[in-house]
Amino acid sequence: MAEVVLLHHAQGLTDGVLAFAGELRRAGHTVHAPDLYEGRTFATVEEGVAHAGEIGFGEVIERAVRAVEPLPAELVYAGFSLGVLPAQQLAQTRAGARGALLFHSCLPVAEFGSAWPAGVPVQVHAMDADPFFVGDGDLDAARGLVDTAAAAELFLYPGDQHLFTDSSLPAYDAEAAALLNRRVLAFLAGR
Repeated sequence: MAEVVLLHHAQGLTDGVLAFAGELRRAGHTVHAPDLYEGRTFATVEEGVAHAGEIGFGEVIERAVRAVEPLPAELVYAGFSLGVLPAQQLAQTRAGARGALLFHSCLPVAEFGSAWPAGVPVQVHAMDADPFFVGDGDLDAARGLVDTAAAAELFLYPGDQHLFTDSSLPAYDAEAAALLNRRVLAFLAGR
């Protein structure tokens, strides 16, 4: 079974993120879900992004880095939207990564190094009409990752919701989230 670090989105460590972690645990995986906002959650993505801007995006990443320091190196890094920043950085730069799961976001590989690390599989999941994912360049970054990394997959789901995996938010899409969960559990089974 895999050991996973699950990093929350801009709205914080919501009940939906905790429910997702619970699903992975029920499948037998060890899941760490650090609270990078120290207990705060936000009603909208915009409010959460504003909070991340106030504390600094670099600080959000550093909080995640500090959270994994005591953990073994052999981790799968998973992040939802804002949580993709530290998840992708850790997968690309911390030795021993077993994989990466990037939900609702993807950065150009060059942000954290010149290439995706060999032997580290990655999946990117998003909706095909998500204005954040498509409009902010994440789709292009994900396609670039798939084109250059040996074990990279991009899964696009029909719809325009950003945080469709979070069952505690109005954006939740049960059908798309169920398909994503099946794909994620198959990915983790090999780690």
